[in-house]
Amino acid sequence: MMKTPDRRRFTHEAMNTIFRLDLPGVENSVAAGMARECFDRLDFLESRLSRFIEGSDVSRINHLKTGETLRISEECHACLLAALEGHARTGGLFDVSLGRQIEHQKSSRSGQSPSPEGSLIIHPDTAAVTCQSPGREIDLGGIGKGYALDQLREILVDWGAPGGLICAGASSLLAFGEGSWPVDLPGGETGARIDLSAQALSASGTGIQGNHIVHPGGEMPANPPTRIWVAATTATVAEIWSTALMLVETVEIASLTSREAEISEIYFQHERKNGELFCVTKD
Repeated sequence: MMKTPDRRRFTHEAMNTIFRLDLPGVENSVAAGMARECFDRLDFLESRLSRFIEGSDVSRINHLKTGETLRISEECHACLLAALEGHARTGGLFDVSLGRQIEHQKSSRSGQSPSPEGSLIIHPDTAAVTCQSPGREIDLGGIGKGYALDQLREILVDWGAPGGLICAGASSLLAFGEGSWPVDLPGGETGARIDLSAQALSASGTGIQGNHIVHPGGEMPANPPTRIWVAATTATVAEIWSTALMLVETVEIASLTSREAEISEIYFQHERKNGELFCVTKD
C-alpha cells in the first residue's frame, strides 16, 4: 500500500459537496498548479450541469418549449450521452429526466408524485437538445459528480501525476495511477476495509438524504438495499450503477450486473439483515 506522508491535499466546494485531491509524490508548486486547473474545471462543469444555476445548460434545457432546440456545451452533451447509455444498460432504471419527480420526493410534498411526461431528444452527433414536448426535467445529480471525477483524472494524468485519490464528498471516490487507498465501508458490527486501486467507488443510500431516489416505473421494490457501493473502472459507471441498484431487490443484483465488465465488486447493506455488509464479486 502506498505510504502517503508527503501527500498534497487540496479541497474545493462544488456541486453541493467538498471535492478533495490527494496527490502524493508531487512537488508542492506543481501539485498546486494541478489543483487550480482541476478546481477551475469543476466550477466550469457545475456552471453547465447544475439544474439550480440560472443559465446553465441543464436549466435552459428544462425551460425548453415544444419544438425548440438548444445548443449546449460539449461537456454537458457528453454527460447526457453517458446518462443515456446508463439508461440502456440498466434497463431503464437510471433516468436523469425525472427532475420533477425527484424534487417532489426530496421536498416531502404531499400528494401523488407528478407522472413522467414529455420528450427530449439528445442529438447523438451534435451538442444539442430538442424538446418534442415539455414535461421532462433533467437532473444530473446521479451522474454529475462521477463525470466530474473522471474529467479531473484526465487533467491529472495529463500533468503527469504518478497517482492519487480524487473524492467528491464521501460517496464518490476515484483512485488512479500508482498505489492503493484504504476505504472503510460501515456494516454490522465490523464493516469492511477495501483497498481502492486504479478504480472508482460510488455509494448510494437512504441514510443521509432519505429516500431521494425515484423509480422510473413509480413503484419501489419491497426489499431494496439500504446502502450500496459499486466499484468500477470509471466514476461515471460507478455512480450510474450505485443509483440504479438502489431500485432493485438485493437478490437481483448479481444477475442484473453479470454482463457489466466495468464493474469489479458490489457491496450492499440491508436493514432486514441487521445492517450486515454483503459483497457481490465479479469475475
